[in-house]
This record gives sequence, structure tokens and C-alpha cells, in this order.
Amino acid sequence: MGFVSVITVNFHQEQITLDFLRSLARHGQGDVVEVVVVDNGAKVDNRKMFQTACPDTVYLRSPQNLGFAGGNNLGIQHAKGDYLLFLNNDTEITPGLIETLVGELDSHPDIGLLSPLILYHEDKTKIQYAGYTPMNYLTGRNRGIGAMEDDSGQYDGVTTETGYCHGAAMICRRTGLDRVGLMPEHFFLYYEELDWCEQFKRAGLRIGFTGKAKIYHKESMSVGKGSPLKTYFMVRNRWLFIRRNAKWPSKIIFSCYYLTVATPLLLTRYLLKRKSDLIVAALRGIWWNVTHSKDSKNLGINR
Repeated sequence: MGFVSVITVNFHQEQITLDFLRSLARHGQGDVVEVVVVDNGAKVDNRKMFQTACPDTVYLRSPQNLGFAGGNNLGIQHAKGDYLLFLNNDTEITPGLIETLVGELDSHPDIGLLSPLILYHEDKTKIQYAGYTPMNYLTGRNRGIGAMEDDSGQYDGVTTETGYCHGAAMICRRTGLDRVGLMPEHFFLYYEELDWCEQFKRAGLRIGFTGKAKIYHKESMSVGKGSPLKTYFMVRNRWLFIRRNAKWPSKIIFSCYYLTVATPLLLTRYLLKRKSDLIVAALRGIWWNVTHSKDSKNLGINR
């Protein structure tokens, strides 16, 4: 097995990151694993605290919040691995995860980016992710495979092509990364891993899912309340993703649908709930796309 760099991003979640590092210390692969922690928007230096949990941690402090893609890209630039494993700091790995993921990449040289089976940490029998369907470029929607199913082993032993990887856990080769490039920093939150998957596809590589390895994710099983920040980026990035990845006929059809059907329905829902702050955030997300190019890295927010 080649040298593996595990990259994770912390954003004011020190205790959660400590739990993650302890998980790696229990189930990692010794000297073939390098752990890179990017401390995003850090007010203080947490190096000693994180290295207490995982002594050889490569600690990178960024005073500015670089977002999901920017934080991971900073980690990539300092990572030394032949394989790069991107894990959310709110995950818990299982024995053999790293070795299995590397083995599946080695067995499938046409797969450029691979995610494992993801189960909810709060109920380890419930599936969060077992792959994604392809994107419908006319509506900007796709579907999670296996979502909320009971894990009865139905995906064990399966390695297959899928629509997209899941940002909570995905691995690629250094050679694939050199071919595709860094994560797109145009999104900040949401859709960046989907856009990255499209870049891998355009480079002639497949997107893979394997049920031979699993990881637990502490993301809540229930849908949380919307915030203006989340609403802004979900509305903004859904359109931006289509603008960056769909062909022209689909872009035009989606834009008409998004402006005349999807957005009015969303605004009506917020209006009925008297969520004026979410209405403003959604309109800002739409306006950003009207006034900015698809390659703009102006996020429209102060970080």
C-alpha cells in the first residue's frame, strides 16, 4: 500500500476534531498514513491540542475561513501522500477503511474518485449514502442511493460506478489529482464535491462507490432549520453548478425552470413561514448568478 495522506478541515469544532483524530489513532495504518488538519478561520493555535490526540498531525492554521474546498486545497498543497483521503472532521472511521479504499482504487484504475458506504453515527444501522444518481440538468436535482435504508449488508462487497462521491469521505490518487486539479473554490459551501466529480469525469475517470468499507457520519438524520447562510449558498450554488457543468440547451431550460417555478415555490414556502431573512438570502443567491460569471470566485459574502 502506498503512502496515504488523510486531510480534514476544522472550523471551530475542536472537540469534534479531537474525537476524529482519536478515531484515526485507533484504526489508522501506522507509518503509511499522514494526517493533515487544516484549522480554518482559527482564532488561536490548536497545534498542541490536536497533536496530543494524534502526535504526528501536520497542523495548518488559516486565519481566514477558506470554506470546504479552500481548506482541503490548503491541505493538498502540504500533503505528501500517493493517495489523498478527504474526511469530514465529524466522521468516525472503522477498522480497515483506509486499506480497503486504497485497495479498491488499485483494483479499479479507471476510478478517479471513490467514496465508501456512509452510515449515520447516531444510528449506525441507517444508511446516509450508498452512491448518487446522475444529475438531472433540467431541474438541478439528483437522488441519494440507499438514503435512510437499514443497513442489512445489501451493499457489502459492491464496488460500482456512481453519479457523485460524498464530500464527507472520498479518496483519490495523487496522479489523478495532478490530472484534474484542485477542488473548485467557487462554491465555498455545498456542491463543490459534485463539481469536482464532473471535472474527474471530463478527465476520463469514473466516480466510484464501494460498500466494502464504511464510515460513520455525525450529521443529523433530521433536516435542520435553514439559516440565511445555508439558504444563500444552496440557492446560489444549485444554479452555479448547472451553469458550470450543463450544456447550453440544458442551461437555458434549467434557468427558465429555476426562475419561474423552483424559486417562486421556495419563496412562497418561506413567505408562509414568515421567514423574511431566508427570502432575502434566496434572492441574493439568484442575483449573484445574474451579475457574476460562472468562473467568478467572488462569494458575495464577508468571510
